[in-house]
Amino acid sequence: MLQIVIPAFNEERRLPRTLRELRRYAAAHRGVLGHVEVIVVDNASSDATAEVARAASTAALPVRVVRCTRRGKGAAVRAGLLATDADLVCFMDADGATGLDALEVAWRRVLLGAEVVIGSRALAGSETEERHCRTRSRGAAVYRRLAGRLVPGIADTQCGFKVFRGDLVREAVRDLDTAGFSFDVELLVRLRAAGARIEEIPVSWVDVPGSTFVPVRHGAGAFAELARIAWSTRGLQTSGPGRVAVSTTRSPMPLPAVAALPAVVAVPVLASITPRSHR
Repeated sequence: MLQIVIPAFNEERRLPRTLRELRRYAAAHRGVLGHVEVIVVDNASSDATAEVARAASTAALPVRVVRCTRRGKGAAVRAGLLATDADLVCFMDADGATGLDALEVAWRRVLLGAEVVIGSRALAGSETEERHCRTRSRGAAVYRRLAGRLVPGIADTQCGFKVFRGDLVREAVRDLDTAGFSFDVELLVRLRAAGARIEEIPVSWVDVPGSTFVPVRHGAGAFAELARIAWSTRGLQTSGPGRVAVSTTRSPMPLPAVAALPAVVAVPVLASITPRSHR
């Protein structure tokens, strides 16, 4: 059984299309994936997100709604993962930006021994379509460098598609403290510390309009979260690293992430996650 967690904040418009595509894909690949269930985490939405999710539930693709009143994508993903009980679990974004063929690829990687499979827009073979500006691209580059200090060797921590061995991720996510957009970094730090075998796979990814991430509003907070993650997991980062299988080939396309920080914010954040703070 595969359970797919979808965090959703005011996603009444984009979610129905994603669930329809998931239903078609699950039906076409039932012989490989087996039974598939979706858990939509309503992250304190003010629109009809919960209602459209429940309306999409069918025998072919059951959809369960979990309510998370703590705001933030990280909080929503944590609540969803803790609500799972399957051997194989996944989380993906409500906009369906990542091509669903990644599900079958990830499933096969798990059969071959991977315990965590993460989509990466930065590997050779990935196909990306995105809208970006120079400021957003600069911010993405800085963010990748900082995240890379916490999870060395992982090319793309922020792609909204990750598959896990269920028991492993439920244990790792219990102590997850990051409620915002940088939660992926903390989760990967914890999984690596638990000795997980992590593999990245190339994906097809399209920048779907309507993202709830607004660089001007959320950029500084995402960088500040990295600093908090560095401090709160400093013991984990120096103990028993897990096994990571990744490609060293990077895509020339800039990854969509946070906006560049003003120097007054960037300098203390950069300083706080230098190797000195890990000792």
